[in-house]
Amino acid sequence: MDAEDKLSGRLHGEQFEPEQPDSIPLRILYSILIAMMLSVSHTVLGVLTVIQIVIMLLSKGKPNPNIAEFGTGLGVWMAKAARYMTGSNVKPWPWTELD
Repeated sequence: MDAEDKLSGRLHGEQFEPEQPDSIPLRILYSILIAMMLSVSHTVLGVLTVIQIVIMLLSKGKPNPNIAEFGTGLGVWMAKAARYMTGSNVKPWPWTELD
């Protein structure tokens, strides 16, 4: 399985829908919490971008694979968070497993 297939599975793989959807007030609360977490994740993404650029400048264009992999995971989490906020019943981590 190549990296693109793995990423596709993480984004579009089987999601376990909860038996009972959240009530609207609870969904609003979760959405507010997730929005705050998304704000933090954007900051983390910005800092990691700067760090990765510095690493690439110092290593003649070679990115740090650990930062790149973390960025992929962060992007998957952000996609799942956005999906919940726009109507999915599957909450992102920490309410479900981090894949």
